[in-house]
Amino acid sequence: MVQQCSQQRFPPSPITPAESDSSLAIETLSLNQPDIAACDKKLAVEERLSRAVHVLATETSALQNLTQLYSSDRFARDGFNRAIETITRRQASGGKLVVIGVGKSGHIAKKLVATFNSLAIQAVFLHPTEALHGDVGQISRRDTLLLITFSGKTPELLTLLPHLDKSLPLILLTSHTRPETCELVHHRPDTVLLPAPVHEEETTSFGVPAPTTSTTVALTVGDALAIVASHEMHSCVASVFARNHPGGAIGAALRRDQPREDVRAIMVRLDDVSLLHYPHAQGNLTGLDVLRAGYASPSGWVKLVPEHDDSGSGSGDGGVISPRRIRRMSAEDMGRLLDELRKWLVAPRSGFIPVAADTSVQRAAEWIRGLRAATATGGESGDDEGAAYGDEAIIAVMERGECVGLLEVGRLLEEA
Repeated sequence: MVQQCSQQRFPPSPITPAESDSSLAIETLSLNQPDIAACDKKLAVEERLSRAVHVLATETSALQNLTQLYSSDRFARDGFNRAIETITRRQASGGKLVVIGVGKSGHIAKKLVATFNSLAIQAVFLHPTEALHGDVGQISRRDTLLLITFSGKTPELLTLLPHLDKSLPLILLTSHTRPETCELVHHRPDTVLLPAPVHEEETTSFGVPAPTTSTTVALTVGDALAIVASHEMHSCVASVFARNHPGGAIGAALRRDQPREDVRAIMVRLDDVSLLHYPHAQGNLTGLDVLRAGYASPSGWVKLVPEHDDSGSGSGDGGVISPRRIRRMSAEDMGRLLDELRKWLVAPRSGFIPVAADTSVQRAAEWIRGLRAATATGGESGDDEGAAYGDEAIIAVMERGECVGLLEVGRLLEEA
């Protein structure tokens, strides 16, 4: 009996209710922890994206408000119109746009300068503090000033203002929509006000006065200035931009999309040709006078016109002097009278080669080469190649029967 008892097997003890509940509680807790972490992470991502969308929506609202302003506000529309007229007129007379700003407005100014220059609108950036230490010397009497300040009372600009020539037109890109609220305009009542307001303060929008919507609207108004002015100054803005932007993906795309650029894109507009008045006898003009006029010209071209004729298009037109002809002058030519230099220096209108404005550069170049070949074989006569179709010969770019621009044969062949 004793032996049988020692070999008897007993079933395991059942799990008590307390043990069972504890095990299940631990298992449930271990399964729920990853769900809680994932939920917290999802909420954090949603909050992050919500803030981003809020910024995007706020800046979109600012631009919509700006669009409405320039669509309906008479004062804003008048300011923009005056700004465009000022920039285009001064550019035509050889002036440049001097853009001035400090801080974030300074960064906006630099970006706008790059945009203006890429569209063949001459512009430079001027830091107001550096201007007071010598850089103000880069401003010429033909320039236009564009100041950027959201507050309209930036101390650095107010300090610089008395040292800027009052005869120079001044455009102010600012949040103010009326001159009476802007301190800077109080010092220069003739200022052209270019409003760039925001629909609500940045502290209200984002809890911090960081330049966000204010820089967005300022940049947008500046871009509008650049695009509109370039369309009024150039007959083919796309061609001008392509010529000024040969590199990178943009340059490659432009070359692919515009393989047949016409001569308008490389011509010099008549408005960019400086006038050099001469007395009836022409005895007072020297080669040095011509050289000075060439350097002062925005294009390097000079047109001789009689005294008291500002149009340069009358019957007394004295001819045109191109950059290549000016560069051909020697030191001895500086002291010689224009009458002595006229034969080779001045191109008379009768010697211009007419080419239609919509002629492609390649086709025009091929035509010129054909004329050169014909001249060389005796098909035409002339003093020399330069008098006929040489590099210094002048092409008159014609549109609807009128000359709209000039072009050196050498420049045409270089671009082909």
